[in-house]
Amino acid sequence: MKMQVALHPRILRFRPSPIAFVLLVLMGIGFVAAMVRFASGIGAISNLNNTYPWGFWISFDIFTGIAISSGAFLLTAAVYIFELKELRPLMMPTILTALIGYFMEVLALMVDLGRPERIFNMLFFQNYTSHMLVVGLCVMIYLAILAVEFSPVALSGLKKQKLAQFVRHLIKPAVILGVVVSTIHQGSLGSLLLIQSAKLHPLWWTPLLPVMFFVSSISMGLAMIIFESSMSSRYFGRGLETHLLAKLARAIPLALGIYAVLRFGQLVLSGNFQYLFGSGRHSALFWAEIVVGVVVPAVLFASRDRRENPRTLLIGSITLLLGMILNRFNVSWFGIQRLQNVGYFPSLAEISISAAIFALGIMAFGLAARYLPVFEDSERIAAPS
Repeated sequence: MKMQVALHPRILRFRPSPIAFVLLVLMGIGFVAAMVRFASGIGAISNLNNTYPWGFWISFDIFTGIAISSGAFLLTAAVYIFELKELRPLMMPTILTALIGYFMEVLALMVDLGRPERIFNMLFFQNYTSHMLVVGLCVMIYLAILAVEFSPVALSGLKKQKLAQFVRHLIKPAVILGVVVSTIHQGSLGSLLLIQSAKLHPLWWTPLLPVMFFVSSISMGLAMIIFESSMSSRYFGRGLETHLLAKLARAIPLALGIYAVLRFGQLVLSGNFQYLFGSGRHSALFWAEIVVGVVVPAVLFASRDRRENPRTLLIGSITLLLGMILNRFNVSWFGIQRLQNVGYFPSLAEISISAAIFALGIMAFGLAARYLPVFEDSERIAAPS
C-alpha cells in the first residue's frame, strides 16, 4: 500500500533560480572549509596570528552582524512600547531579519571557537568578570526572544491558529525584555575592545566604546530596516511603504548627529584630536567612515523630499551601512597597530565561511517570505488580542 504525502502547492511549483544555485554553491564551499577547520584546527584555514587574534569573522559576522540586527528591538519598541502602530507593517520582516542574523552569528561563533558542542559551557563554568559572558548570554537570550516574537507568523503558516493566538499574549513582555537585553548586548560588544588600549589606535580606542557601539547601532538598525524593505519590495514584487520608511529616515540625522558629537567630543577631551590628520592610513580610514557613514546619509535624509524618494532612501541606507561597517572593521581590525612586523589578510577559506553563512541567511529569508505569511496580514498576525 503506497502512502501519499500532500505537499504545499508552492513547494510543488518551486524551481531553483540562478541566484538560489549560486547561494547553494557558496554554502557548499563554506561547509567544506568549516569541516576542515573543525578537523584540523583554525591554523589549517586561517591567516590569524598573535598580533591579529580577531580577524574577518569577528569584524564581519559578529561586530557587523549584531549591529545591523538592531532594527528589531528599535521597531518592536516603537510599536509595542511607544504605540506607534502605523509602523506595524514593517515589523515582522524586520524581526525575521534579526532572527536569521542572530542565528548566523551563532554559526560564525561556533566556527571561530572550534568546539560547537561546548557552546553551553559558559552557563556552567562562568567567569563573572568577563564581558564575553555578557555577550554570550545576551546572544542566547535575545535569540530566544526573537523566536517568540516571530512565532505567531510561523505558527499561522503551519495553521496552528490557537497556539499563535496564545503566543501573541507573550509578545509584549518579550519585547520589553528584548529591548533591555539588546541594549546591553550592543554596548557589551564595545566593552570587549576596551582591553585593547595598547593596540587599538587612539582614533578609535576610548572608554566610551560601549556607548559608541550602542549609539551607532541605532542608525544602523534604522538603515537596515530601510534597506531590507527596499530589497524585499523589489524581489517579492511588493509595494514599498515609502511613507513609513520616510518617518524612520527622519530620525537618522538626529542619531548620526549624536554619534558625531560623541566621536569628535571624546577626541577633543582626550587630547587625541591631533591624530585626525597626521596618522596616515588611519586618518584616511577614520575620515572615510565619517564621510560615508555619517555626513552623506545625514545630508540625504535631512530633506523631506529626499526622504520620500525610494531611490534616495535605498542609496542613503546603503551608504550609512557601508560607513558604519567600516567603523566596525576599523575598531576590530584595521585600527589595530602592529606590535610586531606581522600583518593579516583573511584567507579564501575564512571569506568562504562568512560568505556561506551570509548565503544561508539570504536563502532562509527568501524561503520564510515565500512559505510563511511574513508580509501578508502581518499587521493582524503581530497585533496583540
